[in-house]
Amino acid sequence: MNKTDLSKYPVGEWAANVSVVKRTLWFFLNSMFLQSSLFPMMGFKKWLLRKFGAKIGKGVFIKPSVNIKYPWNLTIGDDTWIGEGVWIDNLGKVSIGSNVCISQDSMLMCGNHNYKKSAFNLMVGEITIEDGVWVGAKCLVCPGVTLHSHAVLAVGSVASTDLETYSIYRGNPAVKIKDRIIE
Repeated sequence: MNKTDLSKYPVGEWAANVSVVKRTLWFFLNSMFLQSSLFPMMGFKKWLLRKFGAKIGKGVFIKPSVNIKYPWNLTIGDDTWIGEGVWIDNLGKVSIGSNVCISQDSMLMCGNHNYKKSAFNLMVGEITIEDGVWVGAKCLVCPGVTLHSHAVLAVGSVASTDLETYSIYRGNPAVKIKDRIIE
């Protein structure tokens, strides 16, 4: 029976299109200005993200203590809120629509590992969050998932498959509990 051998892990294959200098510079700037709860100035955060390749719409709120792994893989529409402690672990593309709320301490995770491979190879999937979606506090959105228009992911839930439009999901794994009706 084969065993896991992490010494054979193909380090860095997922970041081949971005220089080490750019990734290192972003690591430090992200730590100082986005992850810090001592730097609340949203305008500067959005400017910095744009300088590193993020596409950010108007009226976007980015609260303190947000961690964005790679801004060059991020698109955010208009009037979207990113809550305290949100971690966007975007090894792959993350597209967030307009009028989206991603609540505190939630995670958008684009990477996973192939447990069938002895080297535990990285697998990357994109995440799409369409307009009007609400991701509740402490939720996890997994690689390759789309949260369709106006879906709700209830607090503490894990979205490992796509969420239907105008539907409310909760649990681990998240299951549909009812339709979302907006008055």
